[in-house]
Amino acid sequence: MKHYTPIYVNTSGKPVLVIGGGRVAERKVKGLLQGEARITVVSPQLTPALEQLHQESRFEWIARSYRNGDLRGAFLVYAATDDSQVNTAVVEEAEAASILVNDAISSGNSSFITPSVVRRGRLSIAISTAGAGPAAAAEIRALLEQQFGDEYETYLDFLHQMRMEIKSRALPPVIRSKLLRRLTEMDILDQIRTGQFQWWTAEEIGDWISRNQEEM
Repeated sequence: MKHYTPIYVNTSGKPVLVIGGGRVAERKVKGLLQGEARITVVSPQLTPALEQLHQESRFEWIARSYRNGDLRGAFLVYAATDDSQVNTAVVEEAEAASILVNDAISSGNSSFITPSVVRRGRLSIAISTAGAGPAAAAEIRALLEQQFGDEYETYLDFLHQMRMEIKSRALPPVIRSKLLRRLTEMDILDQIRTGQFQWWTAEEIGDWISRNQEEM
């Protein structure tokens, strides 16, 4: 059994190569678009969804089969064809160039795997079974999607706003830490779920910070 190190990679503006234009490649491209990667797809054909994304200039398309040397300059590579020989060739080139590569057919040949992800704005929860069971990962993801609803997007945006406000003030680190901890102890999530939450004004934020400083 392979053991992977969980990690979130910043792909914004980074060159990422996807070899293949089928359903698997489509899923990879859609995930990479959320990470704002600079995507190039190498494939003779594309799915209708990928064709639409290409027409919208969401990625570059090289309309041919993979050739050795295509990986030059790539930050990450996805070998996403349904041909194991092609994917193996892609993996070999990537490894020779010390480029992280994912083989859609064989996780054992991959230097990284793409987890199933639950996204709620700033919140992302990654689920991986280390290649043992994609269906199980999908089932766990469905459970987490029920547990962590859309309210978490508003909640984390609120926490981010408060964190920025607290950090902008000349406060000792220990006070900042206690204020942020106190925020998480409030019933903000319940207020959002019941429709009672309203964004705080600058004056309300200042009053809350001052009041809670005095109580410490």
